[in-house]
Order: sequence, then structure tokens, then C-alpha cells
Amino acid sequence: MLQRQSARRPIRTPRRTGALAALLTFLAVLTGLTGVTACSTDGAAGGGGSGTATKRTTAADRVDPLPGTPRPQLPVTVRSADGHDVTVHAADRIVPLTGALSEIVFTLGLGEHVVARDVTATFEQAAELPVVTRAHDVSAESVLSLKPTLVLAETTTGPATAIEQIRAAGVPLLVLDPAKKLADVGPRIDKVAAALGVRAAGDELRRRTDERIAAAEKGIPRNGAKPRVAFLYLRGSASVYLLGGPGSGADSLIEAAGGTDAGEDSGLKKDFTPITSEALAKAAPDVILVMDGGLDSVGGTDGLLKIPGVAETPAGLDRRIASIGDGVLLNFGPRTDTVLSSLIEQIHQVHRIPTKGA
Repeated sequence: MLQRQSARRPIRTPRRTGALAALLTFLAVLTGLTGVTACSTDGAAGGGGSGTATKRTTAADRVDPLPGTPRPQLPVTVRSADGHDVTVHAADRIVPLTGALSEIVFTLGLGEHVVARDVTATFEQAAELPVVTRAHDVSAESVLSLKPTLVLAETTTGPATAIEQIRAAGVPLLVLDPAKKLADVGPRIDKVAAALGVRAAGDELRRRTDERIAAAEKGIPRNGAKPRVAFLYLRGSASVYLLGGPGSGADSLIEAAGGTDAGEDSGLKKDFTPITSEALAKAAPDVILVMDGGLDSVGGTDGLLKIPGVAETPAGLDRRIASIGDGVLLNFGPRTDTVLSSLIEQIHQVHRIPTKGA
């Protein structure tokens, strides 16, 4: 399902370090696939033909707010990841500059106070908000025109001049480190809740999220070997084909879902590496994990199998593809339990690997 986005032209930024920033930039800037959401329907990827390609069961593209609207206890002062002490006096006009941060604010019950969004905030409740960032390319003028009382960003948000301009205007701006593993979910909820002056709601949301993740993990089959899962980041129109390794974010989810990250296990040392036939042969995945939009961008399962080396892997030979929505897979927030449940279903229940000798 596609959502119409703002036609605002993104600001070009200097090259930033870190594959995560590059990954997010490819997602929204290079390919024009910014409207693809987690509500892609089964078959929308053009799986085509027979085989055992995994059914596309992705998390519903809605957030599930806590009941009621918490009353912020302000002012508060919190420490920003870029070294600043940030004092927040009001939380009535909030601008989160990433979809993941928007998700936390809405789930805390303060969505009615959010006045803009990043293009990656694809969930239903945020759909009508104006877009002021595209994959971390911030328009400072657009942000400031909304008269925000708090701006939330990540260390990969840029360009740096835009961040400096927002802060120089006197707007409280809290920067957080990006989340790349399950262990980051709780601390991020705590940090955002503290900045909004709703610590009690943050405690409740963290408990609920922990419980839901634990419940999802109970769905992992215990009677089979761990499937080898390779995360492929794909943007066909930009000729971007990357194999995930340690620190990609997907590695943490794959392990939590009872799988083995094939990229890391094959010896990759970086979070993302260009796909080669040799790298895929060494990874030898039983299942390939992709984002819905990435799968669409290469023409579905049939197009994916045309990428050199993919068709020769065990996953390619059996068309075993797991697909989860772009707007939710690597968010590491209140919906991570739904991502985990979907991933468990797709790599285990649809595809069980027998133990040796079975």
C-alpha cells in the first residue's frame, strides 16, 4: 500500500560516516520508494511463479498507544548524545526527525502533540502530518516554521548545519544514538519519555514492550536447527545491493528469532557489504530476509533471484524469502515484538529445518 508523500525537495548533505546513515539515505532519497510501508499485501512483491516463497506477513502499519494521554511534568533537563544538556519547557509541539522516534512518541500517548514527521514514519496515525525530513536530510526552515517546542533527532540526522540552525534558534533539540539491537529498545523509550516529562508512561511502555517481546520469543520452535538467514538490503533502481553483517541491526533480530545471521557467521566484519556471488556462496543462507520495498524494487522474488549468486543459495533454490515492511523492520521500538513474531513465523513455521539425521 502506497501513501502519497510531500513533494518537498530533499537537501543534499555531505557524506556522513556509518553504513546505517547510508542505508537510510538509500531508502528514501536514491530510489523514490519513500512511500512503501509495512502494509504491503501478500503478493504485492510480484513473487511470481510456483515455489515456496514465504508469504509476506508483516506488522500492521499502526502503532498501539498506551491508554489515555499522559500529562507531561515539565520542565526537565536531559543529556543529549551529542554532549548538550537540553531543557524542555513544553511538549505541545513535537517534531521527531526519524520514524522510529515518532513511533515512540505516538505510543507513549502524545501523538496529538506531534506536528511533523520524517518520511520513514509510515504508520497510519502519522500519515497526514507534513514531511520535514527525508532519510535524515533535514530542512531546518521547515522545522522552524512549525514553531516546535521539542525536536528529537539521532546522531545520524543531518546535515549538521541544519541541526546547528535549529539549536541556534533556541529550540530544545535532543539527539539520541541510533538503535541497532534489541537491547536498545528499553533505553530509547526511557530517554524519549524523560525528555517529554512522562517517565511513568515510559516505565509502563517499557514493561509492556518487554512483555510483548518475551511473548513473541516463545513462538520460536525448539525442535530444529537454527536456520541461516541473510539480510539483503536492496534498492534496485539505485543498483544498491548489500549483504548485512554484524551491526546491521537485522543480525540482532535474526538471533532473537532463533536464527543464525548468515552474513556474520560467514566471516563478514562490517555491517553492510556489497553483494557478490562469492559472499553469498559463503553465507549459504537457508532464508533470505528483505524489506518489502527492497523486494518490490528488484521485481519481487523472480527479480531477486536474478541478482548474481542469489539463485544458487539454498534459499534461492527453494525460493525461501522472508519480507518485512521498511517502516518497521529496523526501528527497534514498541512494535519490535510484531517484527519478531513475523520473522519467527517466516523463518521457522513456514520453513522448518530438520535436525541432523532427521
